[in-house]
Amino acid sequence: MHNPIAVALLWVTAYLLITLFPLAVVLLYPAPENREFWVDFSVALGFIGLAMMILQFALTARVNRIEASYGIDILLQFHRYTSLAAFVMVVIHPIILFIVQPETLELLNILEAPWRARLAVIGTLAFFIMVATTIWRKPLKIPYEPWRAAHSILAVIAVGFGFGHTLGVANYLSFFWKVVLWSAMILVALWLITYVRLVKPWLLTKRPYLVEEVVPLRGDVWKLALRPSGHEGFTFQPGQFAWITLGIHPIRMREHPFSMSSSGDHPERIEFGIKALGDFTRSIKNIKPGTKAYLDGPYGVFTTERYWDSAGFVLIAGGVGITPMYSMLVTAVERQDDRPFLLIYSARSWEDFTYREELEVIKTKLNLQIIYVPRHGDENWTGETGYVDKDLLERYIPIHRGSRQYFICAAPVMMDAVEAGLLSLDVPVTNIHMEHFNLA
Repeated sequence: MHNPIAVALLWVTAYLLITLFPLAVVLLYPAPENREFWVDFSVALGFIGLAMMILQFALTARVNRIEASYGIDILLQFHRYTSLAAFVMVVIHPIILFIVQPETLELLNILEAPWRARLAVIGTLAFFIMVATTIWRKPLKIPYEPWRAAHSILAVIAVGFGFGHTLGVANYLSFFWKVVLWSAMILVALWLITYVRLVKPWLLTKRPYLVEEVVPLRGDVWKLALRPSGHEGFTFQPGQFAWITLGIHPIRMREHPFSMSSSGDHPERIEFGIKALGDFTRSIKNIKPGTKAYLDGPYGVFTTERYWDSAGFVLIAGGVGITPMYSMLVTAVERQDDRPFLLIYSARSWEDFTYREELEVIKTKLNLQIIYVPRHGDENWTGETGYVDKDLLERYIPIHRGSRQYFICAAPVMMDAVEAGLLSLDVPVTNIHMEHFNLA
């Protein structure tokens, strides 16, 4: 079995080397004489920013080997931050030139500027729009599907026009082999986006699923059950998720990520717990049995499967965050896992605890303790109420805090509070695993 930490460090090292390698290659050829330091520094920022922009395509391509080391959750967070860093470098690059060489301000006039400058302006503008619409997508009320399509188009424009600008300037790409190197990086990026947008959807059409049933559950959650059509389906690690496309061709890229709620050992029927929160999820109840579906998965490292040597598990769920936890528990029952499980489950009210009856059945088959935490209990409720905080955690988590693995899936506010509480109770940070609802 490969050491996951070593593999993760290997990918980080590869990212840094690829980011800085083009700059090192560029510097193999000396810059023109009498060149100011700040001009060279500006060029360096531009090349690093462009390399980071190219690598964004790899981060979002769902490459299994990379995703299995970190999980899509962390990769997308890294993608967001490195995109912002690349944008800052791309913007600072011309600002420095404008300061040290004021005459270059004339290049902003795209009607009269040379084509290399026009490419730079258009590429930077596309990059800005892409970043702005991502940061403020929800305040601007931009629907997910149009935003995602525009995001891809703007990314291609930003990288393509940025590369065209570097070719036009030519001071640092005067050798043919350097042009070939950068062209190869661009081609890899274009292949990745082509694979994600065209090739993978085509492959998914070869492995369709059919909706078997849609069943209402507590908490305004719907159980969506799919059965593979003409193939065996896939097994998964309990806690993982898949991207679902329902009722349309996968090439339209209207797919949504949801955690599996069924046993990971039964590919013949895969179930999801989907809460009606947005336009797509509210339409789940209208899906008819027999509707064609496509699954891209499984993905994620939020799973007990990776910790076979753990003495036990503490699962902390809020609302529909119970879905991956339920998959972990169902799978543990089928595998006759005799380790202790503690489930701390928070919901708005007693009637909002999804899988409530099913969990009580699981308690009879598994070494499982369940702590229900409704926001407000009724007059007959004698259990915990309110929020999952440090005091509540201290009452229930094991004394030997480092002997268990802790999984948290809830709304961001609850996840932050639970993480802070666990850390203050001396739970090792390496034992805390979190899954966010929203990957967009």
